[in-house]
Amino acid sequence: MSGGIFDMALKQLDDVAKKINLDPNIHAVLRQPERELTVAVPVEMDDGHIEVFTGHRVQYSSVRGPCKGGIRYHQDVTLDEVKALAAWMTWKCAVVNIPYGGAKGGVRCDPLKMSKEEVRRLTRRYTVMIMPILGGRRDIPAPDVNTSAETMGWMMDTISMFEGRAVLESVTGKPIELGGSLGRREATGRGVMFITLQLLKKMRCDLSETTVAVQGYGNVGSVAATLLYEKGCKIVGVSDVTGGFYNPKGLNIPKINEYVKTSKNNLLEGYKEDGVESVSNEELLLLDVDVLIPAALENQITERNALKIKAKFIAEGANGPTTPEADRILETNGVIVIPDVLANAGGVVCSYFEWVQDIQAYFWDINQINENLDKIMVKSFDEVWAVSKERKVDMRTAAYMNAVTRVANALKQRGIFP
Repeated sequence: MSGGIFDMALKQLDDVAKKINLDPNIHAVLRQPERELTVAVPVEMDDGHIEVFTGHRVQYSSVRGPCKGGIRYHQDVTLDEVKALAAWMTWKCAVVNIPYGGAKGGVRCDPLKMSKEEVRRLTRRYTVMIMPILGGRRDIPAPDVNTSAETMGWMMDTISMFEGRAVLESVTGKPIELGGSLGRREATGRGVMFITLQLLKKMRCDLSETTVAVQGYGNVGSVAATLLYEKGCKIVGVSDVTGGFYNPKGLNIPKINEYVKTSKNNLLEGYKEDGVESVSNEELLLLDVDVLIPAALENQITERNALKIKAKFIAEGANGPTTPEADRILETNGVIVIPDVLANAGGVVCSYFEWVQDIQAYFWDINQINENLDKIMVKSFDEVWAVSKERKVDMRTAAYMNAVTRVANALKQRGIFP
């Protein structure tokens, strides 16, 4: 990521601060992360030489509760990026009103060029290096880019070895056998579905006549597509890194899911169905549909293609798929965008459920989890919708206004120490 992504996060905060007349003193506090930790992570590689990686963990805000945020392993990880992601996690947790602050972590490495053992050793050493600021009531990591439930299992075990007891609540997104939560894998896509249905209800749309295109058929996109299909929507377009498919009459989503289960790398490439034409990822974004769900990478909808978008509604399954310039064009054209901090918050909400279950050592069934997720997502949507209508602002601005107000109020109530 280029330097300056944190400047973008600060600009968003500054713009919202003006709109809510934020106290300048509170604003000054919220412009800086509470804590930034950069660590050296020496790892003995399989051939015996030692490679030293750089790791970061940033705690942006703990005003509303323990810090929460994922850990990514990627060759482009920078402190600037981790700070921005920690800030966005702060606002995301506040939008859905769960008692968390925001954090993020990362190690600059290319895990795809490392053996599983090397990644395991890296994980354990990185965990120990940032352990002074971790803890189930302090800062709770989760999986992100190139990390998984298995990675979280290693982190939890490392912390447990030092504590001398099983500390299940120290991380979320773990395997079920280690205190992970049912429904966690599907939670982000399920949240996108709840949010989309709520918007369609507000706009009085008939589900059986609603057409949907989904860019990115990974964990988030495939779950959102499947659940909306089950609710009666017509999924007319799907794509992944290998390209996509379009059928104006509707795609056979169960058939696609069966294909992807056994295909190479679980990708769409090679799928065949009557009446289906191939489309590129770029073309998929421009399909004439009611709902567009970008659930792939950031910066997909830009000033270059925003004018050509025909969808009436966009629900952001990915983080940052729409650039600020594109946002302005879409708003002018009357496109309603449900921002990422609201649309894809189902994952962190279910992480919260996992943490609560671990602390209580009492686990919920899948119905309890999905009902509670539905309740929180719909309530959060309705709150953002109300601010959007009352203040005559777009949904992204309304979500940020809600989030920053919540964090600012908590800071005001707590006061500045000492």
